[in-house]
Amino acid sequence: MSVAGPLAGRRVPSFALPDATLKLHDVLDYRGKPLLIDIMQTSCAHCQSMAPNMERVRTKYAGRIGMLSIVVPPDTQATVAQFVAKFRVGFPILFDCGQTTAAILNVGPRNPKIDLPQLLLVDAKGMIREDWTWTEATKDILEGTGVDAALDKLLAAK
Repeated sequence: MSVAGPLAGRRVPSFALPDATLKLHDVLDYRGKPLLIDIMQTSCAHCQSMAPNMERVRTKYAGRIGMLSIVVPPDTQATVAQFVAKFRVGFPILFDCGQTTAAILNVGPRNPKIDLPQLLLVDAKGMIREDWTWTEATKDILEGTGVDAALDKLLAAK
């Protein structure tokens, strides 16, 4: 099931953000293969319900895709460390003060609301192919095998 959102067709803005160890992750380093970007908060119930599936996807597609999560305040190194331990997350979780998230999600006066989680599927050239936020209609995509179907389609098109 594919439900391309309003961001599909846009280039993902360039960014470099730190993880908990202060290592910078530059989105341009992920060019050349598909990238999943998950914008979330560790206290978000839907973000938590999605975490095991994202880890499953990371393992299944290891080496063929990139994965990043981005958190915004009030998340801290402590809340992220607890989330990583609880859900055994093996992909980077990056810290943003809000500017990068606003640029990615096209947040502004006409679009001031951010729904979490927000999952973006970015192609090898940096274009957003699909974006999903959690709803009953996207539950299978975010918590089931719908992400796999979208990734398989993108990987087959290479």
